[in-house]
Amino acid sequence: QLCEAKASLSLAQRQHTLQLQQAKAWSSNMVPRKQFEQLQSSLREQQCKVQHLQEDLTLQVQQTRRQLLRTQVNRELQELAVEKAEGLEQSLRSAEAVLADRVAQLKDAQAQLSRNKLLIEDLHEENRGFAVALQEAELKQKSTEKKNQLLEEQASALKQLIGTITPASLS
Repeated sequence: QLCEAKASLSLAQRQHTLQLQQAKAWSSNMVPRKQFEQLQSSLREQQCKVQHLQEDLTLQVQQTRRQLLRTQVNRELQELAVEKAEGLEQSLRSAEAVLADRVAQLKDAQAQLSRNKLLIEDLHEENRGFAVALQEAELKQKSTEKKNQLLEEQASALKQLIGTITPASLS
């Protein structure tokens, strides 16, 4: 029994030595508590920094997306403005063509008015000539009427004279 107890003790001592060696090896791999707390604090700080960097990165991504969207909207607005400008240029060219046609028509009308004005002036001149001729004709007519009246009066006087002479000469 003593031998068995010695063997058991020896086995227990070996196991205890082995466990002690394992505990020493494990404890040699362990970090002291103060250093562990410092590492843990540093880890938390690094995690906070990483979280802040992730938030900053998310904000930058959102800002970049908004800026890209604004850039795209601005580009679309510029394209619309260019299209509108081109449309306005086309309208301007059309309006200029219409105006050029209208100017040509007005020049033709002005030339026609100038010709008509000259014709009217010629007609006025002719009318003045006719008015002068008409006045002369009216004067001649009045003069002729006066002469006719004078002649009628003379004829009437002659008739009376003849009427008076004729009965005396017949008697």
